[in-house]
Amino acid sequence: MTYYAGIDIGSATTKVAVIDDKAILGHRVAPTGVHCEETAQQILADLSRELGLAEGAIQYITSTGYGRRLVKFANSTISEISANVKGATWYGAQDGITVRTIINIGGQDSKVIALDDHGVTKNFAMNDKCAAGTGRFLETLCRIMEINVTEMGDISLHSTVPIRINSTCAVFAESEIISLLARRKEKADIIAGAHYSIANRIARMVKRVGLKETVFFDGGPALNSGLKKALEDELVTDLYVPPKVPQVTTAVGAALIAREERLTGVKIEAQSA
Repeated sequence: MTYYAGIDIGSATTKVAVIDDKAILGHRVAPTGVHCEETAQQILADLSRELGLAEGAIQYITSTGYGRRLVKFANSTISEISANVKGATWYGAQDGITVRTIINIGGQDSKVIALDDHGVTKNFAMNDKCAAGTGRFLETLCRIMEINVTEMGDISLHSTVPIRINSTCAVFAESEIISLLARRKEKADIIAGAHYSIANRIARMVKRVGLKETVFFDGGPALNSGLKKALEDELVTDLYVPPKVPQVTTAVGAALIAREERLTGVKIEAQSA
C-alpha cells in the first residue's frame, strides 16, 4: 500500500491529511505557531503514529496554503485554490453532489471560487486585505464577548433582532461592538449582526464570480451554524458543508493531488500553468 499526505499551512492552523490508494485514513488540525515547517512535521509524525504507519511510509507529500513553500520536505507545492477545488469536488462526489461554487473562509482571508460543469476553476474572488469577513474577525468577536468560538453559532440562533454592524473594517467593527455591549445590547443580537455583516461581504464576492448551485462551504467558520444560516439567508440558497471536519478540505485536496502526481509523474500546477 502507498500512502500520501497533504499539508495545508494556514495563518491560524495547519491541517494534515493522509490517504492511501483508496480512502482518507485520517487528518489532524493544530495551531500553526511561529515555525511552520516544524509544526507541519510534528503534526504529520503524530498522525502517522496514530495511524500505525512506519517512519517513511508516506511516499509523497504536497503542501499548500500561505506557508506551502516553507515545507522543504514536501515533494511538491500547490496553490490553495487548486487544492481547495480538488478537496471540495471530491467531498461533493462522495454524496453525489456536483459542486459549482465554493465559499472558503480561513483565518485571514476568504475566497469564493466558481467552477464549470467539469469541476475546473472558472473564476474566483479573494478578500485578503482586511480581517473583516474572516475567522480572525470571529475570534476577535469572541474575545470581546468573552465566549468560546464554538458557542457563537448556537448563541446567535437565539437572536430576535440582529443588530446591523455598519463598519466594514475589522478594527472599527471591534470598536462598534464594544460600544454596543456598553449599551447593554443582547449578545445574541450582536453576534447575529456580525454574522450577517460577514455574510453580506461574502455575498458581494459571490455576485462577482456568479452563483451556481451546489454551493460548498468550508474552512473552520463552516462549523458555525449561525454564520451558515446568515450566508444561506443572504444567498437565498442552501449551503453544503462537508461532514466531520470542514477545515481539512484543502489538506485533503492536497493529498489527492499528491496521489495523482505520484501515479502520473506530472506536476499538476506545472501542467496548468
